[in-house]
Amino acid sequence: MDPLDIARWQFGITTVYHFLMVPLTLGLGATVAIMHTAWVRTDNPQYLRMTKFWGKLYLINFIVGVATGIVQEFQFGMAWSEYSRFVGDVFGAPLAMEGLLAFFVESTFLGLWIFGWGRLPKKLHLATLWAAVIGSWLSAYFIIAANSWMQHPVGVELIDGRPVLVDIWAVLGNNTAVAAYTHTLAGSLAVAGGFLLGISWYQLWQRRKDGIDTVDATGRVVVGEAAEIPGRDRADHKVWLTSLRLGALVAIIGFGAVAISGDVQAKLMYEQQPMKMAAAEGACHTGTSFSILTLGDVGATDCSSVTTLIEVPGLLSFLANGDFITDMPGINDLLPYYQETYGATLVGDGLYGEHAGSEIQYVPLLWVTYWGFRMMIGFGAIAAFAAAVALWLTRKGTVPRSPWIMRLAVLGILAPFAANSAGWIFTELGRQPFVVAPNPDPSGIDGVFMFTAAAVSPGVTAGELLFSTISLTLVYGVLLAVELWLLVKYVRGGVVSAMPELAPHDDDPDDPDKRSDVLSFAY
Repeated sequence: MDPLDIARWQFGITTVYHFLMVPLTLGLGATVAIMHTAWVRTDNPQYLRMTKFWGKLYLINFIVGVATGIVQEFQFGMAWSEYSRFVGDVFGAPLAMEGLLAFFVESTFLGLWIFGWGRLPKKLHLATLWAAVIGSWLSAYFIIAANSWMQHPVGVELIDGRPVLVDIWAVLGNNTAVAAYTHTLAGSLAVAGGFLLGISWYQLWQRRKDGIDTVDATGRVVVGEAAEIPGRDRADHKVWLTSLRLGALVAIIGFGAVAISGDVQAKLMYEQQPMKMAAAEGACHTGTSFSILTLGDVGATDCSSVTTLIEVPGLLSFLANGDFITDMPGINDLLPYYQETYGATLVGDGLYGEHAGSEIQYVPLLWVTYWGFRMMIGFGAIAAFAAAVALWLTRKGTVPRSPWIMRLAVLGILAPFAANSAGWIFTELGRQPFVVAPNPDPSGIDGVFMFTAAAVSPGVTAGELLFSTISLTLVYGVLLAVELWLLVKYVRGGVVSAMPELAPHDDDPDDPDKRSDVLSFAY
């Protein structure tokens, strides 16, 4: 077993899992803050119900996300000590800022929001939520600024073989960071929108299934009530319909912003990491054509087995350079440049261990980058299309009774998650064999780069890495199961799960079946 391969799998598993939580936290937090603002401004109880229900789901996801994020930071020291030593001087400032925001601003103000219901003035209470949301958005920026430096190193000098920070503002203002951050926030809104849409669709369908809501001869909803079902009143219908249409709108806006920011990011990648983008487009040869469908061996790291079946002339040039005539370099032309510039083999010293002298694979796994890039776009487009269809189907005030459409709507929650995960995998795996990619700008710092083979901890054995990988995977699996169980429980319970006061109950504290919801303290 190769310790490097195990360490990469460990990082990939934990990072992808953590990134499942992050977009939902960023996007859902902002939407809950908007709902809370609407309630404070209008005093409409509908918005209060929305705030408390979606706020509970937001808190569950936030708590699990923080737990998984802490493991990420420990992992750098355990499995990637050489990498940590290399980037330590650069990452110290942004990660310290992120820690301050994440563990002070976010946690403190979110705690004030949780326990401030009925205790703080309405506007001050609202401000605590906005402070927590803004803190999480700023926290995300510092993380992305650090990751973007790995994609495009700036603001440093190379001293004794290590980058030393000389301009923190260059790191924070990195054009790669700005593009990636905008892209991430847009994707987070798309995730939140799909989340609201799918759950709200299920709730409206459940009301139709139970016969609470019906439709007249014109297809318009006739809103009803079910006194025997806690919380199923006329206001409940407004909660879900408003949440659904808000979610659909947020999803469409999010995807539009994703497309615009993604175009900017792709053009930057063509400048900064041309091999990554050539692999993503299946561009083996220099030209202007964009591949619609390219096939090849699953494990291919060269173009010998790659066959392009469908391509559009000029489209690749437009995506990369904004015109239709500029030839973009292909894999076969880029490979000699990389080998000449950065070496064909890993130098034979102790830095690379058993990998010393081995050939450097500058071409990433083509099927991962090629299909990851298309899955990112495809799942995002599916989510946006579904949101537009949802707006049309609910224009008369309710959802169809079809259980199959309901199941598709619920499963549709996964589409923006899949798009985000595919994009993250593409970004990270496409950078290989570099853990810190070189800056190709002649005015940049071309000598600052690090091969992934040199980044892994030298004193950690394959067995130790395998044990930690299996352990973390199992722990993360349990955490995922717990989060899904909690989310499903409170979704099925509806608004009353976040507002137990809506359900009739007696005051007998000795009857466990009559007690308030265990998380009601949060509201």
